Amino acid sequence: MSNAVSALDGATYQGFCKVQEMGLVGMITLRGDLGAAAMAKAVKAVTGVAMPGQGAVTTGKGGTVAWMSPDELLVMVDHAGADAAVAKLSKALAKEHALAVNVSDARAVFHVTGQAAREVMAKLSPADVSALAPGIMRRTRLAQVAGAFHMLDEGTFEVVCFRSVAGYVFDVLANAAKPGSEVGVL
Repeated sequence: MSNAVSALDGATYQGFCKVQEMGLVGMITLRGDLGAAAMAKAVKAVTGVAMPGQGAVTTGKGGTVAWMSPDELLVMVDHAGADAAVAKLSKALAKEHALAVNVSDARAVFHVTGQAAREVMAKLSPADVSALAPGIMRRTRLAQVAGAFHMLDEGTFEVVCFRSVAGYVFDVLANAAKPGSEVGVL
């Protein structure tokens, strides 16, 4: 078995905001009845955080859990522990109609950091970035491709996309952060 490598090997661009591919991140798609007590218990056991509400994201010491659709969560954990987390979720939800899949190698994660990070994201997404606050997840478009993002804090966005378009997403994020392209709206 080969060693896992991230989509862009930690690529970084420094413009009026910093754009950085975050390396290997464990990501699990968890599908099922998000209102089921067994689901909430399993998620809490793996990540240490409560189930997020609709459109929300919860973060704790053991991971991050993002609401992606009425029957889907994105569970982000340490990359090395993703397979174990899938096994634990699968065992806990064996009697439920649920599916846990390690999608770590099919996704890429970026951080956009800086005082004008909202501006970078607003250039690429139809989402109302001005109204976004930490704790809210947006599944949307990033220029021409599907993606999702949330705020870690007032100056940092965490962006998730498919690995197959990671180079494109990095390039459009870097272009949106290019010095001289500031519009000063957000």
